Parts: sequence; C-alpha cells; structure tokens
Amino acid sequence: MNARHLVPFVLLGASSMASATVVNQAITEAEVLAAQKGWCQALVDISSANDKGGQKAAKALAEKVIDAAYAYQMGAVLFKPTLTVAPQTFRTTRAGALAYFVGGDSNFPKDTGFALKGWTKCEAKNAAVFIAGDSASTMGNVMITGKDGKVTTVDKTWKYVKDDAGKLRIVLHHSSLPFSGS
Repeated sequence: MNARHLVPFVLLGASSMASATVVNQAITEAEVLAAQKGWCQALVDISSANDKGGQKAAKALAEKVIDAAYAYQMGAVLFKPTLTVAPQTFRTTRAGALAYFVGGDSNFPKDTGFALKGWTKCEAKNAAVFIAGDSASTMGNVMITGKDGKVTTVDKTWKYVKDDAGKLRIVLHHSSLPFSGS
C-alpha cells in the first residue's frame, strides 16, 4: 500500500471512549426451528380456541399470533396461503392474513378460516434451511393432523428476518398443496 494512502489514527483511552451498542442480527438454525415449531403450535392452539370459545376466541388468539410471528408491522409480508383464489390469492396485509386464518371478514368472502378446521397436531419437516446472516429461508413440508387423524401435507416456504428488537419475523410465507402429477 502506498504510504500516502495511510490514515493516521489516535487510540483513545477507555475513559474518553463513548460506549457503543453492538447489534447482532444473525439468525441461528435453532431460532428458525423454534419459530416453525411455534407457528405449528399456534395453528393447533387457534383450532383449540375455536373449539372451546368459538370464532371470537380463535380470532383474538390469531391476532396475537400474527402480530408476534409475522412482520406486518415492518411492511408488506409476502404471504401466499394454501387455499386462496384470485383475486385474493396473496395476503400482503395483516387483515388478509387474519381473514385467511379465522374467516369472518366480509372483505374476504371466500375465507372460512383455515385455522378453524380442528387441527390437533402440526409438524414442520425441512428439506433445507438456508441462513445468510440476517435472513433465513426454509423449504419443506408441514404435516397437519385433523380431529379424524387424517394428515394433510402442504409444501411450505418461509423466509425470516429479525426486527429491531431481535425477534424473528416471517416476511415470506408460501404454502401450496403438493403437485399430484397427471
């Protein structure tokens, strides 16, 4: 390196240095797996709330779940639920997500409440997890068990980032039924 490009610096003593806040937004695989497990448990809990207290109880819980798990407070979330149709296929707003999970919103008349279907168990099984510093993406299946014991498998992709408080948030959620072939 050419000497004229060197910049002199002065080391300050500890007493004259301002304290610095270091924020690490790196995501760990353990955080991702915990978020998926939490999402699955929340789905079962919303179904249970509906069974015990009706749609109103399920909606109250779903609002808390959406606010805790998704990044709608940060902006649009890229949410494509399993069973939606045009013109409301994509749910980029909190209201759209809530309608999908629990129904009861006249702005989304085809939504009957996916989370109200009596789910008793939910498990995520990743094909892969890709973590790049402050974001993580997953792709795999989610197996959801109904009251009758029947398991429904959906293909699921999630992307997570951390909010300013360091909490993992879903910014992309794509879900579809597996292709059955022809």
